[in-house]
Amino acid sequence: MCRTGGVPDSPETGDEASTDAAFTALLEDSAEDLYESAPCGYLSTLMDGTIAKINNTLLDWLGLDREAVAGRKRFADLLTIGGKLYHETHFAPLLRMQGELRGIALDMRRQEGGPLPVLVSAVIKHGSEGEPLLIRITVFDASDRRSYEKELLHRRKEAERAHAEADEARRQAEADRARLAEALAVLQRSLVPDSLPAVPGVETAVHYHTAAPDQLGGDFYDLFPVSGGRWAFFLGDVCGKGPEAASLTSLTRYTLRAAAHHDPDPASALTTLNAVLHERYTGDGDPRYCTCIFGIIEPGGDHGPTTVRLASGGHPPALVLRSDGRAEYLPTPGGLLIGVLPSAPIGTAETVLAPGDTVVLYTDGLTEARTGPGRDDLYGEDALHAFATDHAPASPDEVIIALTGLLESFGDGLDDDTALLALGVPAAPSLIAPSTTSHAS
Repeated sequence: MCRTGGVPDSPETGDEASTDAAFTALLEDSAEDLYESAPCGYLSTLMDGTIAKINNTLLDWLGLDREAVAGRKRFADLLTIGGKLYHETHFAPLLRMQGELRGIALDMRRQEGGPLPVLVSAVIKHGSEGEPLLIRITVFDASDRRSYEKELLHRRKEAERAHAEADEARRQAEADRARLAEALAVLQRSLVPDSLPAVPGVETAVHYHTAAPDQLGGDFYDLFPVSGGRWAFFLGDVCGKGPEAASLTSLTRYTLRAAAHHDPDPASALTTLNAVLHERYTGDGDPRYCTCIFGIIEPGGDHGPTTVRLASGGHPPALVLRSDGRAEYLPTPGGLLIGVLPSAPIGTAETVLAPGDTVVLYTDGLTEARTGPGRDDLYGEDALHAFATDHAPASPDEVIIALTGLLESFGDGLDDDTALLALGVPAAPSLIAPSTTSHAS
């Protein structure tokens, strides 16, 4: 068989045949069947809303009979109470004004199963003279969309609730941290004196830097009078941090005070402390220790020089800034950590402070501060000696201010607590007791 012109027909493939059959079946659908069985609801109403025509799809959705609807009900009668109220107040007035509406969300009443969420579009059909004749309405089932929207809303509310709970937890955590920091600050202050007493003929200054505000530090210091017009002072660093360190600090401080009142000799005081710590902690298998430098200062006043005697157990050496611009360490060789052995060797030193001289005690947080681009180097005693030489001579307050600035310059390289204590003879001696300066951070 040939087409016109003698060109042979190409045999049809199976897919082409199926497509042609489907297309032919579609063309055979009647307009009435397309209307009645459409995947959406159709209805036409008079201008007062009386239903003139309605398709089977919408009747099936609502569970209604055609005879009970056509000519007997208005479109608003098919709506829920809320939908009817919206129809009367918004839908109908806007439709009369605009001539058409699209995608209006309403709820229709079903005989069974509760309301049916729908999206409604409506258009007014006009006559040849422009007069309104009827209203054509399409109705789309929005159940799946409504479920999706409800699920989205539910998830959003859950997310908002989770966010609110997270915010509340964060606020609570911040409040807890603030309360903890305040409690730790109060406890920390109980481990060191709030201020130093005024010493006749001697100027003093102190600074305490806490590396971690949420942890109790292990550095300690004190200054108090003993017999014979002398004054005892000490500064040290216990091992560890937290409550255990605080307990050790408290025991160390009060042991040294008691020992100094019994025997103000510096080496004797540290020997007593060593025996107490070794007995208290080594016996239960949890050895604890500290470094400490203990001193006795005897102001000379108008009758002689001011003398300082020191004893050290494993602590960095004291540093003296002389009135002539020199700076020198007071070595205390041989001193061992306090509390490690039953009988620890104690290193001692003695010096005389002339007017304008200042002695400085410090913990190793200063010399072990990390410096350099990679924070790989330790500041060290040589750098500290050079720093002191550059600032000598200096009063205790001037020294502490300079060292505080140095600590701040280390930034995050200063990762340990640091205590500083300075005592000096005024450059112009006075019988009036000088004020004592305390710095804290």
